[in-house]
Amino acid sequence: MFKAKSGLVWLWLTLVMLIADQVTKIMISTQMKLYESIELIPVFKITYVHNYGAAFSFLTDAGGWQRWFFSIIAITISGLLIWWLKKLPASNKLLGSAYALVLAGALGNLYDRLAYGYVVDFLHVFYKTWNFPVFNIADSAICVGAGLLLIDAFLEEKVKSAKEQKKEGTQ
Repeated sequence: MFKAKSGLVWLWLTLVMLIADQVTKIMISTQMKLYESIELIPVFKITYVHNYGAAFSFLTDAGGWQRWFFSIIAITISGLLIWWLKKLPASNKLLGSAYALVLAGALGNLYDRLAYGYVVDFLHVFYKTWNFPVFNIADSAICVGAGLLLIDAFLEEKVKSAKEQKKEGTQ
């Protein structure tokens, strides 16, 4: 018989993404000079930068307080995500992977903030004079996880709407 497990089983995804994030950051910071850039294709470069702010360099020039502010937010969100994973059935793949990815991103960038005082960013997408802010694997995990949360919300709304229509049809 299948024994119900919690969503904590999805922590394997958090671990894999956290390792990928930290390994790539170590490779970039040890193999490249700060601000060095290597173009891989005409719209993508590896550009090594330090981000003292939050996602996409938000509040990067705020004077230092943002390091602790964003660290507290990351710790709080990480705690909530672990609690939600514990309450979530392991069979909920979409929500489990969404929480696990956001958790990996939060922990990856939290580690950088606490260890170095900044986040290592290196993925640089651009086109002609337009530049997307440089980001990293942790930021990508957060964005993909957030996208999965939105998909889950839309799917949940569809299921709820279908149940309501079915209920109205049987009355």
